[in-house]
Amino acid sequence: MAIPAAALAKQFEEIYLPDEAEPVLLPRNSPALHLVQRIRDEAHRFAVTYHRRLRGKRQVESALDGLPGVGPARKKALIERFGSAAAVRRASVEELQAVPGITDSLARSIQTALAADPE
Repeated sequence: MAIPAAALAKQFEEIYLPDEAEPVLLPRNSPALHLVQRIRDEAHRFAVTYHRRLRGKRQVESALDGLPGVGPARKKALIERFGSAAAVRRASVEELQAVPGITDSLARSIQTALAADPE
């Protein structure tokens, strides 16, 4: 079963239907046109909000997310000490161990995981 679809051209507010060569023109003061415009505007608002949320999530993700043994507290400590995930990636095992809560084995695990991650 096909889902009915239509397109509303923004400049002249023409309604285009599948398999129809000519658009449907509704009077400017038509309640039907206002309803279609509100549906279009709401769909656009929803899409913009969704993409902004996705972009925001990408901006706060880092290479440290998902590393075994590195939760929010250790991630915060690493970022406070090194300033960025890229700086953590460049740090030696000894420098990583200097961060409170990072053991020798965890420092090696972090270094191995970050070296395998292409960024």
